[in-house]
Amino acid sequence: MSEDKYLLDRYRVKVEKGTAKKEKIKKEELKSLVRQKPNKRILGIRFHLGLYNLSRKNKEKGLSGWLKRIGEEPVIYDDYLTDKSANQIKSYLNNKGYYNSVVSDTAIFKRQRARVLFRVKVNKPYKISSLSYNIQDTLIKPLIFKDTINSLITRDENFDLDILQDERERIETYLKNQGYYNFNKEFIFFQADSSVKKQEVSLILNIKKYQQFDEDRNVVTLNHKKYKIKKVYVFTNYNQKEALAQKEEYFSDLDTTYVNGVYFISKGSDPLKKKVILHANFIQEGDLYSLYNVNKTYQHLNSLRLFRIINIQFNETEIDSLQTSADSIPIDYLNCNIQLTKHFLQSYTVELEGTNSYGNIGVGGNFLYQHKSLFGGAEITDFRINGSIEALDTSVVGISRINNAVELGGDITMRIPKFMLPVFKAEKFSKKYSPRTQISIGYNFQDRLEYRRTVANLSYGYNWDGNKFLKHNVKLVELNAVKIPYATEAFRNFIDSTYLRSSYENHLVSVSSYSLVFNNQDIKKNRDFYFFRMNAEISGNILSAYSELTDARPVNGSYEIFGVPFSQYFKIDADFRYYDIRNQSNSFAYRLFAGVGIPYGNSQSLPFEKMYFSGGANSIRAWNVRSLGPGSYSGKIYTRFPNQTGDIKLEANAEFRFKLFWILEGALFVDAGNIWYLQSDEFEGGLFRKDEFYKEFAVGSGFGTRINLSFFVFRLDLGVKLRDPSLREGNRWILGSRSLDWQNDFTINIGIGYPF
Repeated sequence: MSEDKYLLDRYRVKVEKGTAKKEKIKKEELKSLVRQKPNKRILGIRFHLGLYNLSRKNKEKGLSGWLKRIGEEPVIYDDYLTDKSANQIKSYLNNKGYYNSVVSDTAIFKRQRARVLFRVKVNKPYKISSLSYNIQDTLIKPLIFKDTINSLITRDENFDLDILQDERERIETYLKNQGYYNFNKEFIFFQADSSVKKQEVSLILNIKKYQQFDEDRNVVTLNHKKYKIKKVYVFTNYNQKEALAQKEEYFSDLDTTYVNGVYFISKGSDPLKKKVILHANFIQEGDLYSLYNVNKTYQHLNSLRLFRIINIQFNETEIDSLQTSADSIPIDYLNCNIQLTKHFLQSYTVELEGTNSYGNIGVGGNFLYQHKSLFGGAEITDFRINGSIEALDTSVVGISRINNAVELGGDITMRIPKFMLPVFKAEKFSKKYSPRTQISIGYNFQDRLEYRRTVANLSYGYNWDGNKFLKHNVKLVELNAVKIPYATEAFRNFIDSTYLRSSYENHLVSVSSYSLVFNNQDIKKNRDFYFFRMNAEISGNILSAYSELTDARPVNGSYEIFGVPFSQYFKIDADFRYYDIRNQSNSFAYRLFAGVGIPYGNSQSLPFEKMYFSGGANSIRAWNVRSLGPGSYSGKIYTRFPNQTGDIKLEANAEFRFKLFWILEGALFVDAGNIWYLQSDEFEGGLFRKDEFYKEFAVGSGFGTRINLSFFVFRLDLGVKLRDPSLREGNRWILGSRSLDWQNDFTINIGIGYPF
């Protein structure tokens, strides 16, 4: 770098209140207006600039070319861009009403580095003293006055040009929902008068009439037109490519059917049931045009996941005689054309994967077949078959059976795009919330050296959208039947002596559950967002009531259905996450999880598949899956049966994520938490005690890499134990008591997707 050039090292925006002492200016918004930013840093290091500097200046190919592409050129201080940034900040403050504010910039040069300071002195803003209306169209005037309660403009607020623009767009949307198809915000403008009183603005909101040319090319003004829907046409299997190629010939041999106010058009026969479209369509003949109904139709048709392209068009049509609405406004008519291009209805996926379970190497695979409209009602049906086989090391247990572990299974899941209730129809609910009914059935067979197990399941439930950010999921019933027809004596002896015994016996689980998910992420905007999931489920009450009605007798202390004991428990957990987006390259992710399951009645413990566990790729990554806890338990569970589980789980995670280069990303993380039992004292130190549990938190840290291929993320994390609750109290912080051991204190986790 030549002596007259300076690397932009840092910049800072300092806000001085000036005469506006009580005003709150968001410094982050001011920073976003700075036109020249320094090279990106990762933990204070200019990583991308370092990569660029490794390349050779005159070489554009090979390693040097690759380093230049993934690296970042040095950002050289530019005084023109600095002045431009100051002007941008000044313009922003003016738009927010802070006229006469002062923005200055200072550059400090030292050791070929430049640091820039923007000083912003914010003066008292202009306030809105009054708002009046001048509406030329006398037929629109009553609508506007009735809607003033929803106005975004209020007295004594800042004279903010962004709010004025938002108000124009709000009025445009409001009138379009009242039938004014051709109305737009260009008919709305403001007049501002600041001469009445110092630092105050008097506003007039103007709405112009519609303008057009007459036969003599003279401009004439007219009242805005209201529109009604005359006819609705739905082309259910429109092929855009063929239509463009064949032009008028494409539309020469179409089949048309009129059903419930909609003309259905198809090219040849179409198996899709017309009720599906009628249910998703909010545009009805005879109704006033409504932008809200158009958007709802787009939303509901898209939620069917059946169409690749959805195109809704309107065109004005001639009417036989002049008509007027109830308020004497002339009515014109629109024809609505909805063109739908379907996805491929059928698809299949084959997946192969390698497995490594506690040193046992194996291979597995999945075959997934999907049909998007199996019975012509946009039912999305998934058929899945999965299987795996592992070569087991039996030298430690001396078992002479075939040294393989086999798992086979399959399931069928159908999602129906309506709210199906067994006793009544819920059409209004379905129209408003786009619910889906989900039915699934599955079976899994496991044949291991220690045991043979079968799991059959059946579920029936619903999910729907509460609003833009909220989703609900209800399972009316979820049945899981677990049978273990075979188990080795060693396995039985081990299980019979532990709290896990009932989890490895034949049992039946009947669950009803409800879950709520809140997520305010906007994929179009790079901003902070929250995620919250709450799940509650209760099991066995229906089966318990059935046992009482049939006057059943307990067998070995438990009631049975069809010779199989059933579980009873209540379980609730919550998962809260916060994503702090610093910029396009750096972000922080935080997570808190808390859950508890309480067995009662017919159960002494939770079913194994419902118990909590800790450790692994999506939990505390310094421990292997199911190898942490419960509590401060320090015994060695038999390694052939690693099932460290509990009734309570508390966990916290924090992760700093940063982009490296190309598709490679990095992360630094800290995880903490543990699991505990509620009532078992068989694992010493594993019982939850309100005055001791916080001393039994495990803490791990580490770093990871991610390969982001957009459609999925491959993840590799290296976790290291910092605090091990299984150690003697006083020695649990490892670095304070001994050196780290690679074999026992480090864990490598492989995962797909981000951990949270």
